[in-house]
Amino acid sequence: MTAIEHILTAGTFNLDGGSWPVENNVWLVGDEAECVLIDAPHQAGPIAELVGERRVLAILCTHAHDDHITAAEELSRRFAAPVRLHPDDEPLWRLTYPEFGFSPLHAGESIAVAGLELVTLHTPGHSPGAVCFHLPARSTVFTGDTLFHGGPGATGRSFSDFDTIIASIRDSLLTLPAETVVLTGHGESTTIGDESAHLAEWIARGH
Repeated sequence: MTAIEHILTAGTFNLDGGSWPVENNVWLVGDEAECVLIDAPHQAGPIAELVGERRVLAILCTHAHDDHITAAEELSRRFAAPVRLHPDDEPLWRLTYPEFGFSPLHAGESIAVAGLELVTLHTPGHSPGAVCFHLPARSTVFTGDTLFHGGPGATGRSFSDFDTIIASIRDSLLTLPAETVVLTGHGESTTIGDESAHLAEWIARGH
């Protein structure tokens, strides 16, 4: 049976000369034989323990801020699994990995795992290549740092834009069924219905 599994890892987020302590959610979608990982933050060891003996089909990156990809190269090599990232985030990726590559991930692309399909939604704003992964069969969307419990992801640093993230959330996420569970890159989960009621409030707060 296909399951969604989860662990936390801890480290730092580094950008624009600053460094901040963070805890990141790591999500695994799969069954007893195969899986995909959503984000690869901080330490590879705990993530590899979560995987166990399963075959990793891909490491899917919601975006390329370093706190989401620090373990990507090590996990890719350990499991012979491609790292998938939207190409618009390559400038951020190269800040962490000047030479190690990734496989491009595109809007609308479906990733098959354990009999289910994850659909890639391009949701720029927090970063140019930010994506979310919609799992319709489980009424779930993995939003990385695009949408949290309580509002949109941060847009106060390089490569980010508030109006763009609001448009992404409005057009690509809030159009999903209200009961859709939102599994985030940091912090607690929420639902599309719970967040959609606050769109006007976010816009007012952001401006």
